[in-house]
Amino acid sequence: MSTSRRLLGYLGAAAFLLLTWELVALAVSSPALPPPTIALPAFVDQIPELWRQMLVSGYRVLAAMFIGTVLAVPLGLVIGRSPRLDALVAPVIYVTYPIPKIVFLPVFMVLLGLGDLSKIALIALIVFYQILVTARDAAKAVPDASVVSVRSLGASAGQVFRHVVFPASLPEVFTALRIGTGTAIAVLFLTEAIAGTSGLGWYIVDAWGRIDYPAMFAGIIAMGLLGVALYEALDAVERWATRWRRAGR
Repeated sequence: MSTSRRLLGYLGAAAFLLLTWELVALAVSSPALPPPTIALPAFVDQIPELWRQMLVSGYRVLAAMFIGTVLAVPLGLVIGRSPRLDALVAPVIYVTYPIPKIVFLPVFMVLLGLGDLSKIALIALIVFYQILVTARDAAKAVPDASVVSVRSLGASAGQVFRHVVFPASLPEVFTALRIGTGTAIAVLFLTEAIAGTSGLGWYIVDAWGRIDYPAMFAGIIAMGLLGVALYEALDAVERWATRWRRAGR
């Protein structure tokens, strides 16, 4: 999709959301749901403060996603291509994956403190599991014929991973990352709201506690923009990392 079409799509979606928001605010008629004509000026007024808090939140979620991805991708690929290792590790994954990792937030905060480390560690754990399962399944789905053809040319096991398994698994990994972005932002909000003195989650809850609903919605808008920015960044990285998909069309 061209840049102009993507921009038009975003503008259309934004107009639809703003119109829906305005109509719902009129229907509800509550100070807790200010219309865009009130929330957007509050957002503009708070841009310097929101920018500072967005940088804090952005650092936390980016660091967590990077750590989780770097650890999960190679491990998932190795498990997916090794039947023996998969048979050993898969039961552990099946038992622990459904457990909602957010329940470990008090444990992380006791062990790692109330600062950035506990928040990053929890988000990284959630991203790790999502990428691990996806990378494992993607590696298992690589056709054996593709591996055999490369091995017949004298490629080593490492070269097979680098030139066949890893590229073939990238699209699924990026899909999992995009899905994980929404989860990471949600967990980020919870961690900053429950035990935080900075970040957009803290800003939103602080404004809520002060009954400053326009400021609260300004924070919600900023967190939404953070999610969109992360999603677009992942999309750009995927287009660069999987250039071979467009070249083959």
